[in-house]
Amino acid sequence: MQNSHSNVKHAALFEPGQAGGIAADNRIIMAPLTRSRAQQPGDVPNALNATYYGQRAGAGFIITEATQISREGKGYAWTPGIYTPEQVAGWKLVTNEVHNNGGKIVLQLWHVGRISHPVFQKDEGKPVAPSAIRPDGDAFVADYHPDGPVVPFVEPRALEVSEIPRLLQDYVHAARCAKDAGFDGVEIHAANGYLLDQFLQSSTNQRDDAYGGSAENRMRLLGEVVDAVLSVWPADQVGVRLSPLGAMNDISDDNPGVLFPAVAEKLSGRGLAYLHIVRATEEVDGKQQVRDESVAIIADMQKAFDGALLVCGGFSPQEAASWVEEQKCDFTVFGKLFLANPDLPQRFSQDGPYNEPNPKTFYGGGSEGYTDYSKLSEEERRKAA
Repeated sequence: MQNSHSNVKHAALFEPGQAGGIAADNRIIMAPLTRSRAQQPGDVPNALNATYYGQRAGAGFIITEATQISREGKGYAWTPGIYTPEQVAGWKLVTNEVHNNGGKIVLQLWHVGRISHPVFQKDEGKPVAPSAIRPDGDAFVADYHPDGPVVPFVEPRALEVSEIPRLLQDYVHAARCAKDAGFDGVEIHAANGYLLDQFLQSSTNQRDDAYGGSAENRMRLLGEVVDAVLSVWPADQVGVRLSPLGAMNDISDDNPGVLFPAVAEKLSGRGLAYLHIVRATEEVDGKQQVRDESVAIIADMQKAFDGALLVCGGFSPQEAASWVEEQKCDFTVFGKLFLANPDLPQRFSQDGPYNEPNPKTFYGGGSEGYTDYSKLSEEERRKAA
C-alpha cells in the first residue's frame, strides 16, 4: 500500500478505499451500535439520532445500528425500524445530516429471530427461529413488560417453510424503504446470534428439511435473503455481517472453521460490496485478546471471498493500521471508540487523546452519553500538528 499520509499517525488508515460501489475517504468505519433511542410509539428515528450520526460523518462510512425489518424482527426496546413510512421519514433526517456533513451511511437490516419476546410480537405470539430452542439469557423489554427492564427469553417456534417467502418479502420491503430513505447501501445482519446466524449454526438449527442439516442447507436462507435484497439494490452496495466463533446470544457451531469459509465462498461471485467479520475475543489475565482460531478463520474467509473485507473487534489504532497495511483486511471497524469520539479519525491521525465511553448511557435516554461527547478543540488540533 502506498502511503500519501506520512505526516499523520497510523497512515494506512487514511488511504481512500473502495467497498464495492461505496467509496470511502479512509479505512475507519463506524460499527453498528444499538443505542435504543428511537422515538415512541413506532420505533421512529428522530432529529437527535440525526445529530448523533451527523457528528460521526468523518468515518470512511457509517453502518447504522441494527434496524428491524418488521415487527416480527424486533427484539429490544426502543430500537428503530425500516418498514413504515414514518420510519423512512425519520431515517431521511439521518441520511440528510450525514450527507450534508460529507459522509456516507449504510443501513443494517436486522431480524433477531428467537432473541425477542412476545411483548414485541403481534398478538403476543412466540418469536420465530429455525428450531424451537430457547436461548439462555434475558430480553431487554424495558417498560414493554411489567417485570422489565429484562425478562427471561421464551421458547421460540420453528419457522415454517411456507413462511419463508413472506420473510423474504419482508427483507425486500425493508430494502426498498432503505433506498427510499437515501442510504448509500445496506448491510445484511447475519451475525451475533440473530435469525440468519441461527440458521447458519448447528446449535440453533436442528431442522431436517431443506434449511437444516448440512452446511449447504443451513446457508440456504442467507443466500435467499441476499438474492432478495439484490432484487432492490445493486450488489456493489450490499454487505453482509458474520461472526464466526461469536458466542453472543447463546450460539455455536460444531465446525466453524469449515462453515464460515464456506459461507464466504457462497457469497462470492455476486459482486457484493463487502463482507464484515466480527473477531472473536477471550479473556486472558483479565484482558480481552483476539482468539488465534478467529484470526485463522478470517484469513480463510478472505481467501474465499471476492469483495472487500471489513473486520471489527477490539482493534487499537496501531493494530488496525497494521491489519490494513498487511492486507489482512481492507477496512477496520470501531464501535465504543466511535461512540465516545465523534471525530475519531481526527484523533487517530494525531494519536489521541480519547474520550472514555460511559456504559451507563449506552442504551436508552437522551443526549447524555449520545450527542454530548466532545470533539477536539482547535487548540488541541494545533498542538498535535
